[in-house]
Parts: sequence; C-alpha cells; structure tokens
Amino acid sequence: MSQPRTQTPVALADEEATDRSLRPRTLDEFIGQDQLKAQLAVSLRAAAGRADEALDHMLLAGPPGLGKTSLAQIVAAELDVPFVQTAGPALERKGDVAAFLTALEPRSVFFVDEIHHLPRALEETFYPAMEDRRLPITVGQGAGARVVTLELPPFTLIGATTRAGLLTTPLRDRFGLQHRLEPYQPAELARIVLRSAQILAVDISPAGAEAIAARARGTPRVANRLLRRVRDFAEVHADGSIDDHIASDALELLEVDHEGLERLDREILCAICDKFSGGPVGLSTLAACVGEEADTIEDVYEPYLLVRGLIKRTPRGRTATARAWTHLGLRPPPAATALF
Repeated sequence: MSQPRTQTPVALADEEATDRSLRPRTLDEFIGQDQLKAQLAVSLRAAAGRADEALDHMLLAGPPGLGKTSLAQIVAAELDVPFVQTAGPALERKGDVAAFLTALEPRSVFFVDEIHHLPRALEETFYPAMEDRRLPITVGQGAGARVVTLELPPFTLIGATTRAGLLTTPLRDRFGLQHRLEPYQPAELARIVLRSAQILAVDISPAGAEAIAARARGTPRVANRLLRRVRDFAEVHADGSIDDHIASDALELLEVDHEGLERLDREILCAICDKFSGGPVGLSTLAACVGEEADTIEDVYEPYLLVRGLIKRTPRGRTATARAWTHLGLRPPPAATALF
C-alpha cells in the first residue's frame, strides 16, 4: 500500500509565496473595509506630511483572514518606511523585544501579530517604548544591577489581534489608532476572487466568482484558498476555465456546502443535534466528540456557526437552533429556537 503524500517544505513555501502574491500592495488595491480605509487614508496623509514624526501606534482587531497583516504592510508601503514583522508568541523575553526595537530605523512599522499572546511582563516593556521612545534595560544582577535607558527612534507599533478582549487596558489605551475589521459581503469577496484569478492567470466568469464568494465564510483568505482548489478541479475535470457549475462541483467535492460549512462544521452540528438532542453541551465534551481541540472549535469554527445563526451559547453550553436542524435535513424539536 502506498504511503499518503504530505506537503513538502518546497510545496508549503510555494503556497505561502502564492498567498503573498495575492496580497494587495496599496490602499487602493485593498477591497472592502471602506470606512476603515477612509479613516486610515487621512491618518497616512497626515503622517506623510510630518517628516520628523511616525504614524500613531495602531491596533487592528478582527477574525482571522480579513487582511490585518496586509493592511500593516500597506501602511509601511504607503509611508515608504521599513516593515519589521514578528508575532506575540515569538516574544518570550525582554531581550527579544529589545533586539527588535533597538534595530528599528526611524519611522519604521513594527508589526506584532497576535499581540494578545504577549506575556504580561513584556507588555510593560512596550509602555515606555510606545509613549516616550525609551527602553529601560537592566544591566547586571543583584546589588550591582543598574538600569540603562536606551533612546529609540520614532516608530509605529501595529498590533494585530483576533481577541481584543484579552488585551490589558493599559496596552490597548496606548494605541492612538484602533480599527476593527468586519467580515466581508459576498459582492466584495467576488471582487477579491476576480482580482486573485487575474493575478493567477485563471479564466473565471463573474458567476463562478460569486459561487466561490458565497461559500467563503466572509473571509478573503478562505476565498483565495477555495479559488486555488477550484482552479485545480477545473484543470483536471474541465478546460481550466471556471464558471458557476464548475465552481459548484468543485466545492461539493471539497465538502463545502452552500452555507460555507465544511465537514467539521457539520460534525459539530451533528454532535449537538444527534448525540445531545440539540444541547446544551459543554465545549470540552463537544471537542471530545468531534476529535478536535476545544480552543480550535472556539476560535476557528464556532464564530462562523454563531454568525450564521446555527448555534447559541448559553451558560450551560452550546445549543443548536432550528436553522441548524433544517440545514442538516433533520426535523427540529418544538423547543428549538428559530434564528433566521
């Protein structure tokens, strides 16, 4: 029996390179989030006119895949300043923070993804750096230890978070600009799919783009991922061009239904409806039933099920709505609450 094929480092690198090629590079190329873009354009224009100051520190919040990293890169590109990137989980010691901050060039954009994962002790290191552009460093140990303060150049810290509620108030209040990205409408996602298809040299009809956008869970990252998989299907089972029929057939093969639910989404709903009669069921119990980590269910799958009105959170656990029963082709019990 042949062994299952796994993605090699080269294949993963190619996939990441493709993702980067699809990112918008200017504010005009960025589709959607119109109100945020209008506000950001004013801030960028004002900052560009002040050569001795950096743009205010910025916090970008919202679900994964909506374009927080792309916006941070666009800010640096629009201001024509260096872009330095890291992630909250990668910063473990004060020395890690100091290494980044002391190496920054004037007016650089320092992007920290998943900033809510910063250890509390490291947050305090950022306070004087953000407010006064100073970095206190303790040299030596014990009675002979002394504090040396390093001067930092003007810089912009851009923090991205999927869970803004986990940020402490002192850190959150130090961001002069705070923006929240919202899920995209299908029409916006269709425009993103058409743009990405043009970059990838894929022949796709507007109806094909709309079919992909309708199942993309309101997320550009998901839309681009589905486009690449539909492209593969079209090249194998058709002439490489994508219309609404090819897109629908490909997405059915990928087990992405008309609501954008994937296999594990439906397993979660089936567990609540079938095994627990609609709930309530605790998160840890639900995770054990579907063989997935509780954090993954809560952070990745549950938000979309809530947005679609398929489940509810209650003090006793998760319950299925009448819409969930209908989606699974089951007859809801009289006690189920309809959410349409």
